[in-house]
Amino acid sequence: MAGLMAGFGHYTHAVVRGIPASLAKEALRSSQAEVDLARARTEHEAYVEVLRTRLGLEVVELPADESLPDCVFVEDAAVVCGDTALITRPGAESRRRETEAMKEALKDLNLNVVEMTDENATLDGGDVLFTGREFFVGLSKRTNQRGAEILADAFKDYAASTVPVMEGLHLKSFCSMGGPGLIIIGSSEPAQKALKIMQQMSDHRYDKLTVPDDLAANCVYMNLPNKGHVLLHCTAEQFPESVKVFEKLKDHMLIPVSNTEKVKVDGALTCCSVLINKKANI
Repeated sequence: MAGLMAGFGHYTHAVVRGIPASLAKEALRSSQAEVDLARARTEHEAYVEVLRTRLGLEVVELPADESLPDCVFVEDAAVVCGDTALITRPGAESRRRETEAMKEALKDLNLNVVEMTDENATLDGGDVLFTGREFFVGLSKRTNQRGAEILADAFKDYAASTVPVMEGLHLKSFCSMGGPGLIIIGSSEPAQKALKIMQQMSDHRYDKLTVPDDLAANCVYMNLPNKGHVLLHCTAEQFPESVKVFEKLKDHMLIPVSNTEKVKVDGALTCCSVLINKKANI
């Protein structure tokens, strides 16, 4: 099992996508807050710049598509693990065409692309938590049992367990990985219940880092050469109490990333990139 964990958090490439103007008015959302489009774009550019310049990833930037208001949230269109990329079938019908550009980008990176074609299946990547040891798949408004079964089939090297998502859009609306064997989890009752189910389902022991704000539990973890453990997390402006918790992670390079606008259309930090570890061709 140590062998499986050795590469956890190692990434070389990221796929991101621009923000269409249509995001402000037409993106799906659970709140009615007004989106400042210019600020959303500035924040997104800063996020991409962290990936490219500060962390040194090869960034593949797909153009925004005005007919797909949610297209910046690329995580939902694909799940990548190792050399395999599962092109999903997003739960919201208006988002199904987002997978087309993603499929082409992942083919160009020479990944083994598997498509979810079953019309009874739905899966958003935001419901998929890969721990390095196994998959947890949230059964939510956007992801169903059939989608979870197809994911399990695509990644046969790993166990896959399902977790009911009672509140919030996706499983990763209130949790994410903070390192090998470390789950960051929100403090709400639904989040804590979901964690309990994950712990009961798993043969592995996970440490947990509980943050007061569920949305702050969505972080991007990487383990990069010359950088070590890296965590992109929310800013103190948005969630000051949660940031105090992250500051206890003394072994991590902590990078606060502002996300005041995309959060209004249910977008979190993991939503905006698909991370890939490409082995060098020898």
